[in-house]
Amino acid sequence: MFGFLGCKKKQEKQVNNRLEKKAEDILGDPNYLAMSFGGYRLNSRDKQPSIEELKEDLRILDAMGVHVLRTYNTAEFPHAANLVEAIHQLNQEDPDFEMYVMLGAWINCKGAFTDTRDHDQEDEEQNAREINRAVELANQYPEVVKMIAVGNEAMVMWAESYYVHSWIILKWVKHLQDLKESGGLSKEVWITSSDNFASWGGGSADYHVPSLRKLWEAVDFVSMHTYPMHDTHYNPQFWGVAEGEEELSKEASIEKAMIRARDYAISQVDSVKKYMTDRGLSKPIHIGETGWASFSNSHYGNEGSRATDEYKEGLYYKMIRDWTNKQGMSCFYFEAFDEPWKDAANPGGSENHFGLFKVDGTAKFPMWEAVDKGIFKGLSRGGKPITKTYGGDLKALLEEVELPAGSPQTN
Repeated sequence: MFGFLGCKKKQEKQVNNRLEKKAEDILGDPNYLAMSFGGYRLNSRDKQPSIEELKEDLRILDAMGVHVLRTYNTAEFPHAANLVEAIHQLNQEDPDFEMYVMLGAWINCKGAFTDTRDHDQEDEEQNAREINRAVELANQYPEVVKMIAVGNEAMVMWAESYYVHSWIILKWVKHLQDLKESGGLSKEVWITSSDNFASWGGGSADYHVPSLRKLWEAVDFVSMHTYPMHDTHYNPQFWGVAEGEEELSKEASIEKAMIRARDYAISQVDSVKKYMTDRGLSKPIHIGETGWASFSNSHYGNEGSRATDEYKEGLYYKMIRDWTNKQGMSCFYFEAFDEPWKDAANPGGSENHFGLFKVDGTAKFPMWEAVDKGIFKGLSRGGKPITKTYGGDLKALLEEVELPAGSPQTN
């Protein structure tokens, strides 16, 4: 009897602790590593991951020290609702389990993904459904949902299929902030938009419009994206084997290039900070997305910039995690598991290969050390235990790794 009562009291205490935990307590704390998450295992989102499959993934992430997840849609698919329910169930099963969520509400322009898209107008009906569903989930699961992000790369102009202008994002951010004031949403839920560094003022002056400044003033924090891997092709001044590095070993040459890649990401963070400070603004900045694909059959692969392989992915993951942890900055690393639906028509496309784990749960090089430490013992994905790619043979991996293509500009 006393054991039962003690367990119940512990559970009640943990529930209260999770309810009291605020976004400002979580963001930037290295004990609460963040991750971008999609649990899709097939090449279509028509088949949604089950609650049990999501719980499998959550146990793996928890073992890694990941305790904050970011999602992308709320109304179009049941994935986000199922995820927070899976977390809720794990909370009930294990009082020590702890996982929080930044819900993403997808935002589209009018006619998104059609030939008649209009970036000056929004798909108000669809966007309202996304926002309203995010509010419902935040109110239903206050111990889980701590943040809401309005849009995913919704303001960056190269998202030609669906982008909107910053005043539309501002409209929905203000709507959520007004709900917090009126009691329709907890005041503890932090509001942001998760977008490319340029959209937050760190790039072209095309984005430096009055509504962007107002958006900065309206959000509780900034969630910005940076992808040096993509720029090994589009803007490769930092990439390649630099002068004086030709005689280094393969591993040493690659490490030099990856340090420059990390510093390139840092420079984009700094550019967003500069936009903020130059305008007398002050908001926390966190990385809403960054990552490195392990394979590409196009621009970033061995026929292009030779950026994508598990070895370089592992170096980038460690470098960006170490830097953000030291800075007191959350990094919603993209991503936990490969998602083959991302580029279903091209299985070799880089978008399918950003995961730290393959679809079957095999741990890529960034996670080999964690496997060796035994943190995944007893865990599985799809019924398969967590093992290492290449059988854990680093020599075999390195045989497939190419030196970076090109020579970066040097002063």
